[in-house]
Amino acid sequence: MSTYDKPTDSPEGWVAEHTKQYLESNGEEGHIWRNDAPTLLLTTIGRRSGQARRTPLIYGRDGANYLIVASKGGAPTSPLWYSNLEANPEVRIQVGGDQITARARDASPEERPRLWSIMSAIWPDYDNYQTKTDRQIPLVVLEPQGEGNSVDPPGAPRESVRHVTS
Repeated sequence: MSTYDKPTDSPEGWVAEHTKQYLESNGEEGHIWRNDAPTLLLTTIGRRSGQARRTPLIYGRDGANYLIVASKGGAPTSPLWYSNLEANPEVRIQVGGDQITARARDASPEERPRLWSIMSAIWPDYDNYQTKTDRQIPLVVLEPQGEGNSVDPPGAPRESVRHVTS
């Protein structure tokens, strides 16, 4: 059994409901969220507990890579899942019905402006969140690892996942 097999989900309101809906439908419901924003389920390993933790996040695409933003709504600190990524960048994501192993890294200073524009086109509030905080909100690139990891979620319209290759 993998460490990722029995993750703990957030018990908080809409987050718990979104995760439950996503899992029960194998991504058929919950993959496309508010304002047509695509979401994935990110599973990290807790930096202190060593236990798997899962959370839904809006994502974008850059070629084969997935992009996520550690905004926490513009709070002064990053979300806990980001701290877990810093401690262990090996993650699992569920995109629609696909399970994908990935390695997380922060966007480089050179690629950040282009990748930020991809994410703010999907969720314009990211720009507002950045103005609310003194920290630079992390933009994370998830790079699929190994064979058998899909590039496009089956059945997902390309325009709703904002697949960008340039």
